[in-house]
Amino acid sequence: MNHRLLILGTLGEFVQLVQKAKQRGYYTIVCDGYSEGEARAYADASYVLPVTDTDAIAELCKKERVDGIITSFSDLLMECMVKIAAKADLPCYLKPEQIPWYRDKSVCRQTLSKLGLPTPGYVKIPVSLSCEPDKIKQLVHSLSYPLISKPMDKYGSRGIYIIHDESELAEQVIRTAEFTDLGEVLVEEYNDGFEFNMMTWVADGEVNVISIADREKTQPEADMLPISTRNVYPSRLLSYVYEPARNLLQSYIAHTGQMDGPLSMQFFWKPGKGIQVCEIAARFFGYEHELTDMVYGFNIEELLLAGVYQKEKISEMFAGHDVFHPLHHGAVVYFHGKLRKIADQTKAYELAGNEAVVKPWIFYKTGETVVEYGPNPYLALYYMETESREKLDEVTGYFFDKMSMTDPDGQEIAYRNQIPDYFITEE
Repeated sequence: MNHRLLILGTLGEFVQLVQKAKQRGYYTIVCDGYSEGEARAYADASYVLPVTDTDAIAELCKKERVDGIITSFSDLLMECMVKIAAKADLPCYLKPEQIPWYRDKSVCRQTLSKLGLPTPGYVKIPVSLSCEPDKIKQLVHSLSYPLISKPMDKYGSRGIYIIHDESELAEQVIRTAEFTDLGEVLVEEYNDGFEFNMMTWVADGEVNVISIADREKTQPEADMLPISTRNVYPSRLLSYVYEPARNLLQSYIAHTGQMDGPLSMQFFWKPGKGIQVCEIAARFFGYEHELTDMVYGFNIEELLLAGVYQKEKISEMFAGHDVFHPLHHGAVVYFHGKLRKIADQTKAYELAGNEAVVKPWIFYKTGETVVEYGPNPYLALYYMETESREKLDEVTGYFFDKMSMTDPDGQEIAYRNQIPDYFITEE
């Protein structure tokens, strides 16, 4: 049968998914609001519609006789896909009523607390109290600083601010309130432990671990939230966190009812204190899933396609997968920058030629201006592969030292990155 597949998303992250779908003989349709999305060039059909217009896309599915729908890499895309699938009567691993457990940070926190699972202390602050600092202070009196304020309905670290002490509380809550469409914002305790990205696949209600990575961050300026600067596969702390993290996700889906599909988690771990959940999502991480292929030979696009049309293949994929025995060590290195016009990217292109780089991705053209939110999430990123973690750290250190992009005045645009200290002392 010549399946007709709708892929929700057209940016560069979706190119390989479209290509693999076509290799299997599927008629491939792509759709989102980005008219210049790279994946459009590889699809059989292409539509420009905002992903939030779920009614229109559901009608498109019926018109195109779509029999499968797929997406990943962002919470918004996942949410819209689930709603479209329900309206178009297409199979999907979630139902609309399950979305809040993976999309609403407040619901996730409440669920974790109800199940007795580790999560930061938190409170919800009504937006109406933004100009009443004394009442805000009363609401957070039981929490320990530092804190984080975040919207409950956004993604991509938008509107998230660190609160070092009481003097910053009201100001940061007001800033976060500007990003939300809801009546409340979330304020929670900030965990400064080691951070991890975990990707799994649920098959018949069982959590299968694909990977756990060290999610390294750098605080480029004193008043900025730490930014993601390197994700490393496999985590050097894998043996500490594998079992408790997997068991936590198993408990979570037993409550949400998820039986199939992607499941990811960002979490913290401190020696002697165990793990603590940051976020749980029903999708894979964008600009990172390529690492599972590089490090383990485990291809996420093949898994996503199998989840739609070849579920019997999933058990075979995991039978040959061992998260503790990588073929290589790999990382994705991210460079963020200031919102300025780019005049010189010479050094960024020179680094792209380094022998450890499997794939470079420079997002802006010379002469363009860096924007805070848009289709370009970074200045540049580099996928790296080496034979050992030690070599990977050495190459990364070189990149962190040499990376440069400058504006027309010769001023540096790229923020400086750092590798964290992994010294462990058991408490």
